[in-house]
Amino acid sequence: MSLPPAKASELKQIIHDRLLKMDIHGRIREVLSETMEDDRVTAHRPLSEGDFLHALQCRGIIDEVMKDLQISEEPATDVGSESPFKSVTHFVNKDKIPLKKTIIDPSQRYLYLQVLGGKAFIEHLQDPEPLPGQVCSTFTLHLHFRNQRFHSKPVPCACEPDLKEGFILEIHKDGTGDGSKMVDATTMLSLCDPAHLVLIKTDTASETTLVSSYFLDWRTVLSSQSSKTCFAVELMGVGSECKVPAGILTVSLELYPPLSETLSFDIISTQQSLERQKTADKERLFLVYAKQWWREFLEIRPSHQSKLVKIFAQDENGVNRPVCSYVSVLRAGRLLESPRQAARFVSLLAHEKAPVVGGGGSKQEQWCTLMAFMCRGKGDCEDHATLLCSLLLGFGLDAYVCVGTKSKGLPHTWVLTRGTDGSITFWESLTAHRYLHQPIDPDSPPMAPQHKQSSPYRTVGCVFNHQTFLANCQPSDAVELCLFDFQNPSCWKAMSEEALRSVCAPGSITSLPPLPPLCAPSLDPAATSNRLELEMRYLISEHRKDLDLATVWDDHISYLLSSALSAYEMERCTGVSCGNEEFQDAVRRAVPDGHTFKGFPIHFLHCNARRAFAICLRSSFCEEIVCCRGDNVRLAVRVRVFPYPENACAVWLMFACKYRSVL
Repeated sequence: MSLPPAKASELKQIIHDRLLKMDIHGRIREVLSETMEDDRVTAHRPLSEGDFLHALQCRGIIDEVMKDLQISEEPATDVGSESPFKSVTHFVNKDKIPLKKTIIDPSQRYLYLQVLGGKAFIEHLQDPEPLPGQVCSTFTLHLHFRNQRFHSKPVPCACEPDLKEGFILEIHKDGTGDGSKMVDATTMLSLCDPAHLVLIKTDTASETTLVSSYFLDWRTVLSSQSSKTCFAVELMGVGSECKVPAGILTVSLELYPPLSETLSFDIISTQQSLERQKTADKERLFLVYAKQWWREFLEIRPSHQSKLVKIFAQDENGVNRPVCSYVSVLRAGRLLESPRQAARFVSLLAHEKAPVVGGGGSKQEQWCTLMAFMCRGKGDCEDHATLLCSLLLGFGLDAYVCVGTKSKGLPHTWVLTRGTDGSITFWESLTAHRYLHQPIDPDSPPMAPQHKQSSPYRTVGCVFNHQTFLANCQPSDAVELCLFDFQNPSCWKAMSEEALRSVCAPGSITSLPPLPPLCAPSLDPAATSNRLELEMRYLISEHRKDLDLATVWDDHISYLLSSALSAYEMERCTGVSCGNEEFQDAVRRAVPDGHTFKGFPIHFLHCNARRAFAICLRSSFCEEIVCCRGDNVRLAVRVRVFPYPENACAVWLMFACKYRSVL
């Protein structure tokens, strides 16, 4: 059976990549050298091609290659829905783990980025070698390049971690650039988008830590005659350790197909130097403008000196950037269906302040880039607020990040949206709660009724989004007295939108991190729910066994709890309670007369059954159910996992029991 030319070209390229990964050329050279040496010793006849093939077969290299290249055929697809370029046949490695399918277009240019290993991660110098099957801390490398995201498989943490992974990156993605022709070296030189590498450490308790965030300029490969280059990348720490090396990765870059004409190294260096100079000039001009704007703001009232007006913020690499650059218009595609569901998703990302070495109670200044925040899966209130504001802007709302304080005067950030009718709504990004703002009129008569404030926010110093920055210049910065009329210059002092665009608009400067897309969840909700439920049943049975109590499960009651858990999650997403009447009616039918029913729902952000059970037992209500004594005691437990983008998940558990009271 003959293959079409495009398919044959794709298949040849995949086989070529596989043979390169096996270092087949080096092994063939070794066999050739040994065979020629033997031929010199014998010196009976010249070396033929048959002799060389026989030598390869004797050493098992041919069998090993054929065993490694196991072809897995793809299922037939509907021709009508087929994409213009079919998914290439993929190969199965020795561990029988199928490689991810990649759509290869022979007319397009690709960058093959390989990580060949790590070294000098001295924090793990004393770590013992993990035993087979032992749970240990792991490293995972995440990559973002031109709207494409990938991650490596987890590897055990070590001084020299076995981080070996390859990523095929499209140079032109989602219609960027001229996709109708092969991109040449000159065009690629003008593409200044870096490859963003984020290294995450996950400990044995599934807690994640941001190890390093690095922006890789890949254009050095354009000067290589072979279209391939290899070099070491020094990863720096984050936060207070941003000047301290965290480790080194060996990285290989290769262009497919190879370039017919390369660029000189001097041209690439000149281009990079010009980009840095242009960025530095824009940043310097904006800094001069920001200082002048700040002086004008202080001249309005001396009390403005104490207001929380934050123009710049430091990211995980210690780089000061305008706060407006942390917000972008982010569309979630099919992954999120509404603004309230977006707020729910953001609230499921754990809240954790930036770590500080030592005491003193001081708060570490660190706003994370969006890529680092989503890969880590947790961050401070500023990270949550900027992500929620970006998503709400994507849904077409007039959204802003507010910087101020909440109760007890603690610094805080939250999100504000303005309706077309002038209504103001506050969104708490950590909880997804919404509050309608109704200001108090300080000039109204003393006995006039005033609106009671429902929000926890105390003061607001400034608001901003991706193209606007406004400082509060009202006599009082108390939230309950504030008017959010941003067009009124006597209430809010605005920065020049043109000045903000010069350093915050996408593509304005090369130092801006590229905006990553959201990733769809990879969790199987049904399988994960079943696994957690079985683990929870085991833990409850063992706990009751320690108390000399028997455990009898009621599967029917367990099934009925599902509707309640679904209603709880829907209420968190929409703010509307529904389905409670049906659940109560079903429980009444399932519990006989003279019996008592008790239930205890609880919500978690992780899938660790032991951690969840230990926390549940701290509640007297839950302990009363788990340790229930009585006549004809029947227990029930139900777990529902609701997955969201970035593998954030809402985990709902409900414990229940029914028994005949013998009092």
